Amino acid sequence: MSSARTDIEAVEAANTALYEAVEHGDLDALAELWLDDEISVVHPGWPVLTGRDEVLRSYALIMANTEYIQFFLTDVEISVLGDTALVRCTENILSGGPAEEDGSAGPLVGGLVVATNVFRRAEDGAGGEGGGWKVWAHHGSPVLVEREDEDDDSEPGEGDIEL
Repeated sequence: MSSARTDIEAVEAANTALYEAVEHGDLDALAELWLDDEISVVHPGWPVLTGRDEVLRSYALIMANTEYIQFFLTDVEISVLGDTALVRCTENILSGGPAEEDGSAGPLVGGLVVATNVFRRAEDGAGGEGGGWKVWAHHGSPVLVEREDEDDDSEPGEGDIEL
């Protein structure tokens, strides 16, 4: 098996582990996937957050305020150049808030986010599932989608876009 193929598979595993850690609300696992310094994250609608403390705090806030989240990744493209890798994908997100007062599940909401995840090969080459690849940066941008409201009497262009 070629080294390039092995690197792509290792980056894919690291990328998958990133989303699984968020889905499981596992901040410790998530922290292991990031480089130690010079990292950044942009969550949809948030400013750029830099540094390990800010990045991990942002994920802790998201996990604490999201009862359920699941990512279905599509359009995944992985490029590796030396010790740097780029993953471009669409996050098809299904999430839910806190349970209703009667104990039933809260409403589920779907959303689309295009994401760019940048990985760097860890200096020590260690790294379990990710094969030594650690997240350097994550940037997610919401995708505007058209609503299909059949009984919408608004003018064309009014209210037909949502996040």
